[in-house]
Amino acid sequence: MDRGQTSPSHWARLNDVWHGATSSITIVYMDDLQEQIQTLIQNAPDDGVTGPTVEAIAPVLLTIAGRLKHRQYYILQNLSKSWVMTTLSNRLEPNVRKNVLYGFATLKDAASDPNTAKNPQIMAIPTPVIQVLFQMLALKSLDSMIFFDTSGNLRQGTEIQKQEFQAMVQTHLKESQGLPDPNANIG
Repeated sequence: MDRGQTSPSHWARLNDVWHGATSSITIVYMDDLQEQIQTLIQNAPDDGVTGPTVEAIAPVLLTIAGRLKHRQYYILQNLSKSWVMTTLSNRLEPNVRKNVLYGFATLKDAASDPNTAKNPQIMAIPTPVIQVLFQMLALKSLDSMIFFDTSGNLRQGTEIQKQEFQAMVQTHLKESQGLPDPNANIG
């Protein structure tokens, strides 16, 4: 066999190695997400609601986080530590607006956002993805979260619509019976 040719068994071994590596990466990633959930539970206010709520909706948080490529995202926030939302309007229907929050893969991407460039009082803070998703439920005026997974590409992201996310949480809680409603204390 020529040096440039590869046998089918060689490709099969490479395929096995690749899938084994991918499985290992997935397991490590999921372990990290589980750790993030445990950290969120441990750091929750001692109100008897937040910790059990995180625990109750953990499977939904893991499902959504599993759609994303990074364990943390850079979130823009102002000096009073409030997350910076952007209001988008529809080009065809200017009266249709929605408030979005961006999650950037890198600090460089976050720094290139127009909100950051225009305002020196806005900074990008690395935030664990599970914390970002959980906070989505509490932000009253938020419509969607857009995660930019590919560094350097701020034109294409993964949108998580809050309404769909809340519906997933509600469905999960109903199926789990008797677990706390995470929106019970959210206006």
